[in-house]
Amino acid sequence: MPALTIRKICVFEEEVRIDARPLDRAFRHVAVGAIIKNPWAGQGFVEDLGPVVREIAPQLGGLLAERAVAALGGASAVQAFGKAAVVGLGGEYEHANALIHTVLFGDPCRRAIEGSAWMVSNQKAAPAGGVLEIPMAHKHDGKDQNHYHTIPLLLADAPRDDEIVVAVAMASGARPSARLR
Repeated sequence: MPALTIRKICVFEEEVRIDARPLDRAFRHVAVGAIIKNPWAGQGFVEDLGPVVREIAPQLGGLLAERAVAALGGASAVQAFGKAAVVGLGGEYEHANALIHTVLFGDPCRRAIEGSAWMVSNQKAAPAGGVLEIPMAHKHDGKDQNHYHTIPLLLADAPRDDEIVVAVAMASGARPSARLR
């Protein structure tokens, strides 16, 4: 069974102070992405992805959540979160999907932020340099539309054909100018 092999970790932070008007409190969001070797690369069609998912999804979820929580300033600073993955063109869409669509990945993220909602997500297959759009929703109330937003993550050199980019994003609040009631 292949071990988790990380080529690099990228952290993106953004602080918005004006959004249609000056904000009383800055809106912050972060995205943390790990560029990993696709554990199924070069194997052809693999019938059961489960053994590898069970091995590396919890490690990835825990690592990315820990880094994102630290970047945002602690679990109490997090109000929204989400996840995304993009597999290089030498892999299958299902490789990205399988790693993040499991409680093995999501539970470490929820625990890290003291959340309870399911994580919203996005996944795709794409060449290096594409934008990975990471959707977010409230950490307790997945139906709170004011917390729906997306953070883009662009990595110029990833994913290579034999890689997967797996990312977690977190935000300090609702969209800066959200006003749905």
